[in-house]
Amino acid sequence: MYNLSCYNPSSFILAGIPGLEKFHIWIGIPFCVIYVLAVVGNGTLLYLIVIEDSLHEPMFFFLFMLATTDLILSTATVPKLLSNLWLGSQEITFTDCLTQVFFLHFSFVVDSAILLAMALDRYVAICFPLRYTTVLAPQVIIKLVVGIVVRSFLVILPDVFLLKRLPFCGKRIIPHTYCEHIGVAQLSSANISINIWYGFSVPVMTVASDVVFIAVSYVFILRAVFHLSSQGARQKALGTCGSHICVILMFYTPAAFSILAHRFGHSVPRNTLILFANLYVAIPPALNPIVYGVKTKKIQDKFILLFTLKKTQ
Repeated sequence: MYNLSCYNPSSFILAGIPGLEKFHIWIGIPFCVIYVLAVVGNGTLLYLIVIEDSLHEPMFFFLFMLATTDLILSTATVPKLLSNLWLGSQEITFTDCLTQVFFLHFSFVVDSAILLAMALDRYVAICFPLRYTTVLAPQVIIKLVVGIVVRSFLVILPDVFLLKRLPFCGKRIIPHTYCEHIGVAQLSSANISINIWYGFSVPVMTVASDVVFIAVSYVFILRAVFHLSSQGARQKALGTCGSHICVILMFYTPAAFSILAHRFGHSVPRNTLILFANLYVAIPPALNPIVYGVKTKKIQDKFILLFTLKKTQ
């Protein structure tokens, strides 16, 4: 029988980026800059959406949720990465590791659902402009938000319990810079087939269904746009979708590449996969507010106004 302490290990060791130990200090610098950009950019975005009445619309409410989730995602991973690279703080308690697993995967599933909700917003705005405020009424938005959070919570929470049931009597060194479900489960000497099945299949299928519905939404959107008689109206309609499409590509493309690389890229060096995984959780949260700031005129105007007022005071 397994020792009771195997089911409640005190801590794990995050190995960092194997093979690049002498470059850890230099690798940490760009990640620190990216994290600061993510915090400042998303924080500014949240501030603008809260204080500006003209931004109290469904699209900006979903953007508010996206910025909040991006802050959770980057804060759950990057600070620990920097303490590992710069301070050599490799130890993480079992509780902190499970917390990191939950928020890492929870943020990913929530982000995907928010992108689907934003696709729905664009679909209604372009295909049914006269019914926009009726279809996406405040009570509908609240139901969507509750549905997104509850679905994501129910999908990811079993990951935590699937890890807690495992014994960890052998090595406790995680060859990564953060805790993720399968990486932690592989340290156990017990059968982890259910962890692999659930940890991979259920979240991926959940996100895959979001991708399918987003694609269907854009089929209807493009059909509606190309039926518009005016060239100017077509350009304006497509322009309103530009920032959303950019964020979708930044979110799903690296995710698909990362999944395929881990599944089939056995010849790819381990440190390359770890670096890419860290870039994936760090870069999109930093770029999303920039994309929306550049592509969305309302946010751009409020951003310029905010800093112009600060300079004149």
